[in-house]
Amino acid sequence: MPHSSSNSELTNDTGQNIPEVQPEEALEHALGLATTSDVAPIAKLRSTKVRRITRRGVMWLGQTCNLRCHFCYFIERIKTKSHPEHAFMSLEKAKKVCDTLVEEYDNNAIDIQGGEPTIWSGCLDLVRHCRDIGLIPTLITNALVLDKRENCEKYLEAGLRDLLVSVHGLGEVHDRVVAQPGAHRRQMIALKNCQEVGIPFRFNCVLSKSVAPQLPAIAKLAVATGARGVNFLAFNPFEDQAKGELRSAENVPRYSEVVPHLNEALDILEEAGIEANVRYYPLCSVDERHRKSMYNFQQLTYDHHEWDYASWTWTGMQPQRMREEDVSPPRALAGTGALHVLRKPVNTLMKVPVLKQALPKIHGAVMGKIGGLRDKDSLYAENARVRASLHCSYTYDERCSGCSVKEICDGFHGDYSAIFGTDEAEPIATDTAIRDPRHYISRQVKNVEPEDEGWAL
Repeated sequence: MPHSSSNSELTNDTGQNIPEVQPEEALEHALGLATTSDVAPIAKLRSTKVRRITRRGVMWLGQTCNLRCHFCYFIERIKTKSHPEHAFMSLEKAKKVCDTLVEEYDNNAIDIQGGEPTIWSGCLDLVRHCRDIGLIPTLITNALVLDKRENCEKYLEAGLRDLLVSVHGLGEVHDRVVAQPGAHRRQMIALKNCQEVGIPFRFNCVLSKSVAPQLPAIAKLAVATGARGVNFLAFNPFEDQAKGELRSAENVPRYSEVVPHLNEALDILEEAGIEANVRYYPLCSVDERHRKSMYNFQQLTYDHHEWDYASWTWTGMQPQRMREEDVSPPRALAGTGALHVLRKPVNTLMKVPVLKQALPKIHGAVMGKIGGLRDKDSLYAENARVRASLHCSYTYDERCSGCSVKEICDGFHGDYSAIFGTDEAEPIATDTAIRDPRHYISRQVKNVEPEDEGWAL
């Protein structure tokens, strides 16, 4: 947690001093910018406790951004113009990715992100294309460009469904985290514009060290501005954050530092009837009443607003995130650890020119045949375990062996445990072991957009 220095300032996640502003004071200023009495009507959504595998896809347009969030998964790609994923792709390639998501993966919604998608010249045209092909678009955005009302109007007219706005703090805390003075003010004005124009939005909030005391205030901002949901995301070492020395106890908070504020924020959202989700925290870290909001890898696939593992695996491959290279052939989902091990020799053989075109099709066919022998829920659950154990080196404390929910909890990220250890584990005891990843999340009420009602209800 940020600590007071001798001159009554706070030290933020990058070691810089910032003025000490109490969360409620920061909230009052934010509300003065973001609230309006001229709120456009927005259709009320139906809700459900049914949990089915999501049909939402995701794409990365290129790692070009107008901010420099210190916890960004792609921070080195954003800083390095020569990186093959830095530049935005062409509109034609972006459309091809979206067509594949519909035709090959049966996705009916998509999260479009950059970098920052709203500074890409083709964004409005891509939103229109997505609507035309039945792939309902959401933008993951810092919303700075939307501080101009006419830009909001253009996106609404183009067919945008909603926004996922990156609210990583209030006031100076947000500005320091994203390394851009004035970013918070512009974002709050954008929220006001969205309310007046009629664009629904949700919040993403990364649980960095300096934001922890502000979590209840951010929840109150969500209530006051009519946000449809809030995602609280662990500061994890995915992608570029896994390299070098970007993460330490100076910028990564312990779970125990965050959770008192997080529990309070979740209570505020619960009382207001706003959906809240916590990504990548151990199930034991929050109060029992909030475990319905906890999404580890096994739970993610049952969140309507998260990404389908099959299509996510494909769009996450570098050819689908580069400007220059054409898209690669679709691949079926490999679920088991044994299948995952095959990726290394397959990637090696892909370097042989004569095999480059044929091998992905053969590999995909084999994976499809094997995957087809299993029901989708078990295939996705196994893939989730692969992501946690092999991709992220999640680990358990020795006390976790006696926890009744160990089978549906990823435990502690390997990077986190290397910094802090695993002594925060508090085994959960139930009458029988819990093996269904939906055990807690099936108690949560989730929003369902009209386009999803046919499969999600």
